[in-house]
Amino acid sequence: MISPTMGPGEGAEGEGLASREQLEARIHALCLQGAYGQAVELAMRSYGPELRRLMASVLHHPELAKDAFSLFSENLVKGLPGFRWESSFRTWAYRLARNACYHQLHAPASREQPVSEPGANEPQRIRTDTHPWQRTAIKERFRALREQLEPHERLLLMLRVDQRLPWTEIARVMGEPDEPLTRAALNRRATALRQQFQRVKARLRALAIEQGVIPADRLDA
Repeated sequence: MISPTMGPGEGAEGEGLASREQLEARIHALCLQGAYGQAVELAMRSYGPELRRLMASVLHHPELAKDAFSLFSENLVKGLPGFRWESSFRTWAYRLARNACYHQLHAPASREQPVSEPGANEPQRIRTDTHPWQRTAIKERFRALREQLEPHERLLLMLRVDQRLPWTEIARVMGEPDEPLTRAALNRRATALRQQFQRVKARLRALAIEQGVIPADRLDA
């Protein structure tokens, strides 16, 4: 079975989940004590690198990603005292990061600035300039294919495949700022996102076949 979107290794998944729960508890405890500055520092030290990677993947431009991270940091500091802990801190942070990315994408300055797509031409180069035995591993080539997707599609794949968030948490991240987050609304959005996820995977398979990453007869994947 083809896996066009491969995430990190699975060996330490249980251990990672336990440590993340401990981290969430520490951040929550600091907030309960009113030590918001320490909570932000701990959160940025722990979650900052993965959030930076997400923003770089979604935005495809170093300056836009830098500005988005600055906006995210500002909103985190401002919003943390009012965070109601209806989700994990990590999920809320991803939502702030998503909103910061979309703000940059829709800002007038970003539309005037050409956005580099380093991965967009990579599959074509691989197909035309190299022999099969010189090509990168399938995993890396699928990562290159992912770079051709729309920003919201890349974000969806990263949240589900790379970060392994549950669908209801992804629904929280991907929801609009003014969208109600009732259980029923979350379930409806989660269902829609699962369907979108299947369509994105189908599109990746089509791209993989078109660009020679997988044989055309591998349609049962």
